[in-house]
Amino acid sequence: MNEADAMELVQGAIWTVIVGSGPAIGAAMAVGIIIALFQALTQIQEATLTFVPKILVVFGAMILLAPFIASQLFSYTETVYARIATGF
Repeated sequence: MNEADAMELVQGAIWTVIVGSGPAIGAAMAVGIIIALFQALTQIQEATLTFVPKILVVFGAMILLAPFIASQLFSYTETVYARIATGF
């Protein structure tokens, strides 16, 4: 294993984390913007109002997208194991 192989594995791991966490982060951002707009329109300045909806939406997104996230992790793991089996 040389430096290029190690960098390729690290790059694949980082990309897998980004793709796997992207849907939950995107959902949290969308809910955050909607709640911020609601707070600005109604002038409700409650700091804890944002936490419960964001947590529920993130959990919901994780449950709905669990097969996609698992397939991404499985694909990366399969790639790493294949490279180990072939000696990189």
